[in-house]
Amino acid sequence: MKILIRQAKITDENSPFNGLVKDILVEGDQIISIEDSISEKAEKIIESSELQVSLGWIDPFSHFCDPGIEYKETLETGANAAAAGGFTRVFVLPNTEPVVDNKSQVSYVVQNAATLPVSIHPIGAITKKIEGKDLAEMYDMKNNGAIAFSDGLNPVQTAGLFLKALLYVKAFDGVLIQVPIDKTIGSGGLINEGIISTQLGLPGIPAISEETIIKRDIDLARYTDSKLHVTAISTETSVNLIKEAKKEGLKVTCSVTPYHLFFCDEDLVEYDTNLKQNPPLRTKKDMMALRHAVLDGTVDCIASHHLPQNWDNKICEFEYAKPGMIGLQSSYAVVNTVLPELSTERIVSLFSNNARNIFGLVTTNIQVGSKAELTLFSRGDSTLLTAANNKSKSANSPFFDNPLKGKVFGILHKGNFVFN
Repeated sequence: MKILIRQAKITDENSPFNGLVKDILVEGDQIISIEDSISEKAEKIIESSELQVSLGWIDPFSHFCDPGIEYKETLETGANAAAAGGFTRVFVLPNTEPVVDNKSQVSYVVQNAATLPVSIHPIGAITKKIEGKDLAEMYDMKNNGAIAFSDGLNPVQTAGLFLKALLYVKAFDGVLIQVPIDKTIGSGGLINEGIISTQLGLPGIPAISEETIIKRDIDLARYTDSKLHVTAISTETSVNLIKEAKKEGLKVTCSVTPYHLFFCDEDLVEYDTNLKQNPPLRTKKDMMALRHAVLDGTVDCIASHHLPQNWDNKICEFEYAKPGMIGLQSSYAVVNTVLPELSTERIVSLFSNNARNIFGLVTTNIQVGSKAELTLFSRGDSTLLTAANNKSKSANSPFFDNPLKGKVFGILHKGNFVFN
């Protein structure tokens, strides 16, 4: 099938057409023509007054709950949500049942996702059964398709074990992903520790529970000269720690979530369980520091932290609700809404190019003869996530029925076209 993209502004720093408005003709999974105007007939024509195109976007931290927790999400429903959000590739967590801690489980994800419109890359567990006791067979998982390694929602707590893991993956240039949570500090907390937690009468999670583990892991990354990616940083001090590590030349990168950019602990006054997260929403000062870190280049990637929860785990008392929100469909529009001053080039770096470089994905570009792995979007149109157009199997999002600026028109990937 031939698909003609009309008058789209191309944003791809490695393309000879970067910054230009062109017609793009795609046949199958190949770009066959890029011209000022293409008159050739096509089965599908895509056009809009503010259409933009970039290399396909990548989400480096999502939970698709398959195998074992499919009542929250499946590979198929997760892929559909990702495609609707503009993502052509997603890294999925190992926190499944059974855990993705061996080559067989990695192969299960790879094989069952092969026919889906989005490339799904499994993240292999660092430790067996994500118990934080013994290292998993990361080399075997890497050879079978694991993109990186993390214990996901149960970050490694023992310094010695994390040190061994950093040394282990260095042999094949692997990357460890860590959520910065020290479970021994504020383990009974529900929201950020501060004025708001006191006013609401809720036990707090202090910022130091995040910052101490980031300091520790940076020290370990320095000692091993290995690659560390910290995801969901949430405090101003965390930003400064990452910034200093980068100045030092360490192989340390980071992601921030859209919801940490959009919300702060002041938004919890109505006890909305969809805003219960881990790491929690921090102070307004922290939120503004995160926004600035996105603007100044300290933050490398946007990570949706798409964590589906079923009805029972969210429609309950705040104390008993489980943390997490779905985020794939709203990620881009949230970032575009809170940071309209971001250049389109920076948005593409945050959603695509940086992740490709950090995790060693095969690079491509937008030119004739290249494979068509494209995201189509606009900066000025609007997005409205509703129960009707939600593609996820779960509905735990605070963004339902709230207009956001920016729209994803669809993706082209693996010879498939998914159009919103």
